[in-house]
Amino acid sequence: MTRVDLNSDLGEGYGAYSCGDDAAILDVVTSANVACGLHAGDPEIMAKTFALAKARGVAVGAHPGFPDLWGFGRRRMPFSPDEIERLVAYQVGAAQALAAYTGHRITYVKAHGALANLAAEERPVADAIARAVRAVDRDLALLAIALTAQVPAGEACGLAVHQEIFADRGYTEAGQLIPRGQPGALITGAEEAAGRVLHMVEAGAILTAQGTVLPTPIHSICVHGDSAHAVATARAVRDRLEAAGVTLAAFQS
Repeated sequence: MTRVDLNSDLGEGYGAYSCGDDAAILDVVTSANVACGLHAGDPEIMAKTFALAKARGVAVGAHPGFPDLWGFGRRRMPFSPDEIERLVAYQVGAAQALAAYTGHRITYVKAHGALANLAAEERPVADAIARAVRAVDRDLALLAIALTAQVPAGEACGLAVHQEIFADRGYTEAGQLIPRGQPGALITGAEEAAGRVLHMVEAGAILTAQGTVLPTPIHSICVHGDSAHAVATARAVRDRLEAAGVTLAAFQS
């Protein structure tokens, strides 16, 4: 029987501003990637999200991004790899502290937005993220975008690496995410996303927008928590996988 994790990016409000229905999606997913305060999130939101996840038995990870509240971390910023290394270490430490405060613990790190996309393409950036994770806590795993530079970078640092695919994003022929704003980048239909995910899990491969099959291990599936259809998509994905005999469980506990 196949086993796979279902994750979502959560805790992405800021101050009085909320983003997504974290409480509802935590009833569906098995892992939560919690924003660390630079692209979104703050100590209050982080603590609340970690506490909600703990109460539901959901594993948690740090979700570091660029310091870009205005752009939600989706704009590339001109930091050097060394600066990125320290930015990531800073955010992972914050996540560890707030998780511990609530009696929970982070077990992995997943880069967010533009930082993740940059690390997917550029090995020096991926290496910087992996070094930061190892320096803070070498027992933390790396949740990496499948078939990208993030995978060998994490492995080279001696980290446990788990590869993820995206339920609600389209892929290029090179196995990269289609940039937001381009045709096919976003998959908004819950049932369409669920059927596509089941196809990829059963095939052990990414399915590109053109229908090309790119074999890869699949350890986790991401549903972005900030979209209006996030909860419906996560539930549809979970229901479709479980109906096919796939076990949903966190890759790190």
